[in-house]
Amino acid sequence: MNGPVIVIIALLVLVAVLLVILLRRRRPAPAPAPAGPQDPFRDAGEDALRGDPRTLKAGDLVEIRGTTYTVRGTLTYREQSWSWAEHMLDDSSGGPKVWLSVEEDPDLELSLWREVPGATVLPGPQSVDFDGRRYAKDDSGKAKFVSTGTTGLSATGTAKYVDYEAKDGALLSFESYAGPGEDDKWEVGRGETLTRAEVRVWSQGG
Repeated sequence: MNGPVIVIIALLVLVAVLLVILLRRRRPAPAPAPAGPQDPFRDAGEDALRGDPRTLKAGDLVEIRGTTYTVRGTLTYREQSWSWAEHMLDDSSGGPKVWLSVEEDPDLELSLWREVPGATVLPGPQSVDFDGRRYAKDDSGKAKFVSTGTTGLSATGTAKYVDYEAKDGALLSFESYAGPGEDDKWEVGRGETLTRAEVRVWSQGG
């Protein structure tokens, strides 16, 4: 094989290699994986401005009606296909326990709860009278929970709950974390519904 033929073959091979490289570079990047289901009515702008309560975790700061709390721990409940979270808050006052409830049903619902130590009222009837209000039974059930951070409960367990609501929107809740074979020891909480604008979140990373 003479010299010119070898040169021509080499040039053809070089051109072929260059074409392969160019075609690979022009190949479109793979499409990103589809995101999970999103609520089309979710206010992403509000989440960006005030932080997202759905992502709260131990160590985060949350401001509610001008008072700043630290999230000490979280109970995440699941009852069949329904789930919600209750965040234990600390404002360093040493007072009764304070909880922020966060759920989507399907819209975001926020409520602030304060423990009522020593309350003698018990759940069960269709209505109960407490502290000058009459509350009507709204919901009840049993849910499994997972505890993270500091909540005073074990890492996993089961809770019974009975919820009541007054005509003016005031809330009353009973929760029991008694184990199998134990008598129910009800924790009583008085609650109020919060608007989205009343809650601001500062994530502390992690």
